[in-house]
Amino acid sequence: MGEFKVHRVRFFDYMPSAIRAMAFNSRTERLALARADGAVEIFNFADHYFQEKIIPGQDGRAAEALCWVGQRLFSAGLNGEITEYDLENLKPKYTVEAYGGPIWAMSSNGEGTLLAVGCEDGTVKMFEILSERIQFQRNLDRQKGRIISLSWHPSGKLIAAGMMDMIRIFDAETGHSTYRLLVDRGFGPSRCKEVVVWSIAFLSDHTIISGDSAGKVQIWDGLTGTLVRTHPVTKWDVMALSVSPDESSVLAGTSEGTVIQFQFITATMDQQDKEWVRTRTFKNHSHDVRALVHTETAVVSGGMDTQLVVRPLLDKVEKNTHESALHKIAFPHRNLVCCAKKAGLLLFQFSDHLELWRIGESDGHGKPGDSLPVKRKPEKLIQLKRKGEHHICSSALSPCGGWLAYSTLSVVRLYRLQYNDNDISITKVSKLPKELRSVHQLCFSSDSSKLFASSSHSSVIVVALNQLECKYLHTLRPKSGSVQPVHLLCASEDGKWLATASTDCEVHVYNLCKQKLHCTVPVYSSCPTAIGIHPTTSNLVVAYADHQIFEYSLIQREYTDWSRKLQKQGLHRLWLERDTPVTHITFSSKNPAHIFMHDTFMFCIIDQSLPLPEARTMLYNQMTLRSLPEHERLRQSHAFKICKTFKHLMCVRLLEDHSVVVVERPLLDIMSQLPAPVRQKKFAT
Repeated sequence: MGEFKVHRVRFFDYMPSAIRAMAFNSRTERLALARADGAVEIFNFADHYFQEKIIPGQDGRAAEALCWVGQRLFSAGLNGEITEYDLENLKPKYTVEAYGGPIWAMSSNGEGTLLAVGCEDGTVKMFEILSERIQFQRNLDRQKGRIISLSWHPSGKLIAAGMMDMIRIFDAETGHSTYRLLVDRGFGPSRCKEVVVWSIAFLSDHTIISGDSAGKVQIWDGLTGTLVRTHPVTKWDVMALSVSPDESSVLAGTSEGTVIQFQFITATMDQQDKEWVRTRTFKNHSHDVRALVHTETAVVSGGMDTQLVVRPLLDKVEKNTHESALHKIAFPHRNLVCCAKKAGLLLFQFSDHLELWRIGESDGHGKPGDSLPVKRKPEKLIQLKRKGEHHICSSALSPCGGWLAYSTLSVVRLYRLQYNDNDISITKVSKLPKELRSVHQLCFSSDSSKLFASSSHSSVIVVALNQLECKYLHTLRPKSGSVQPVHLLCASEDGKWLATASTDCEVHVYNLCKQKLHCTVPVYSSCPTAIGIHPTTSNLVVAYADHQIFEYSLIQREYTDWSRKLQKQGLHRLWLERDTPVTHITFSSKNPAHIFMHDTFMFCIIDQSLPLPEARTMLYNQMTLRSLPEHERLRQSHAFKICKTFKHLMCVRLLEDHSVVVVERPLLDIMSQLPAPVRQKKFAT
């Protein structure tokens, strides 16, 4: 594997935001997830749970509810507005004021023609879903308390609404309330407190299931308005409910971090009639479970501890497969760290600011695994706060460290950095080309003379940089007519090539000298997660969400022999069973046969001069391999050199002096920053 001087960076204090709401589209197998900072994320469950898209947040616009209507996504929040999202340009498409105060719940009917929202002023407001917008239709009977939760009956004729101390059943056609179900406050001191019906589910047989702040899951007969069964499940709150597609199972998420499953089965062997029975308890969270989705094969949960957890139901999936493994997604499937390898600088991206650091230095030497003495400590040079209410969606640092850029939904900012001994000056470039408005990704050329910015319809804007000004050159566009956003950009070291990857799995390569499209890599069924262009061979290496790796020759416009051999033999089983996708690919100028890549838990060097690992070969961690006898190490030698010494890798980069920068974010640090379990009984007014 070779020896490297490693800079272990542990001062990137990135803190993911809590999960507030989720919605699953069973037709497209996309999960939409809303966080407390207002960001909305789209995960493709058909493609190894890859985080496909991120719509950056905005101050004061956190969503309390999400809803899919076909392939359209809506959100609503305590700001009292309903938002539809533009999933191609990754921004809100429009917002509509509900005029009912904060919105606590949202749900659509089965036909996808009506959208109901529950408001602070006690109204359930109905909106008609048109082809381009939504339009207010009517109010249902106004109630005295706020509407906390909503659920449509599958027929679309009735709506159940959870409130304080009660559940209301509305006739969706007349708008009148037909039933009032009073919720028991519980026992002891809690009897003097109002009960919040946090979540509600309306089944096709008119069964109503509710979860409340008294820690109860209750089963109701919606036809007669009577209570059938009460299940006390926690001393605290039942925050969320979710029903399986066949309505045979219900999940309840609590503020203790547990998820409890109820199934509609016979309680005993000799019993004929079915009833709702508590069957399983899952403990995968340390804090409140705020959102739940019950798919056909898994329990999907999220909450205050910021992690998205996919726990398969083992009676629904084949054992010892990728689908049967527990998945925890704690960090974004994208890069939040930029490295100026010529200057030894790191740029950390947060939602509201950027941090520029100079890494430390050491002139010591030692054996592999030794900690070297630090001659100069790491130093924070700049903390740059964003302007405006929109959060930062992309940032970039030029390889020389002289340029810094970031973008939000509304603006692009470019700065010139100048260093003089221990002093640093930053100057904003005031006049930017009008083409640089809202962009998704940013990238500098290797000589820091150009800035590339991905824009709408998979296009890339090219800007020339010169001292304190920049000039628009041209726009690169694919011939495919793709409308999906570009999520990966990579410029070659020689300045000749620019590769892009979009969320519709297309990979395009442009010739920057001729300013036109050079080739399109054959479309693969999985989404690219990382791309890199080799500095000497001009081969493009692409890693995909299903963990496959391809190498494509830009000169020959075909897959290389090594890539064909890899696909013919197949990747090792342990490689394909990894949890997280590769997020970065780079190369060593010192050894052209080496390909560097990493995911959240693993750093790997692929040595193309060595044979590929066979199915019976062990993919040893390099630290484990070192402990083996020499003859055994030689016998186990193969192309994939894996190191798992690090935890939660955010970035691995090679500097010009051939040292390696490793940015880690231990999960234990994140857990220590979380508050005690939150009992969310306070309301915004």
